[in-house]
Amino acid sequence: MSIDIGSEIEGKITGVANFGAFVELPEGNAGLIHISQIADTYVRDVSKHLKVGDVVKVKVLGSAKAGKYDLSIKQVGQASWQQQQPSPPQRRRRSREQEDQPAPGSFEDKITQFLKQSEEKQQDWKRNIDNKHGIKKKKRIV
Repeated sequence: MSIDIGSEIEGKITGVANFGAFVELPEGNAGLIHISQIADTYVRDVSKHLKVGDVVKVKVLGSAKAGKYDLSIKQVGQASWQQQQPSPPQRRRRSREQEDQPAPGSFEDKITQFLKQSEEKQQDWKRNIDNKHGIKKKKRIV
């Protein structure tokens, strides 16, 4: 039985480390399940999920060296097009000013909005600098 990238096979856990788990595969091959590939949820401690001697089904993600493979438990059962899809972007909350305005559509609208935001930030920056200089002058006088 040859081990192909993308195939799902069973292996036996031979060691557990902080960064993942080592797996013995058929035909004397070995592999590593990185901590990020153990579960869909955040894994803080590998030993809470896997123990030495456990038999697990893994998906072969790649080959590091001859006879050594990168493995995943969380991708077992997923089609290749479903693998490692990024989570949808978080939607930012819009301020009240932005809620009143429609989303910019044309290039000119985007440039106008950028220039307005840029000016506001620059004014805030200058105001902060002036305040800091004013505070330093007051301290020297007193």
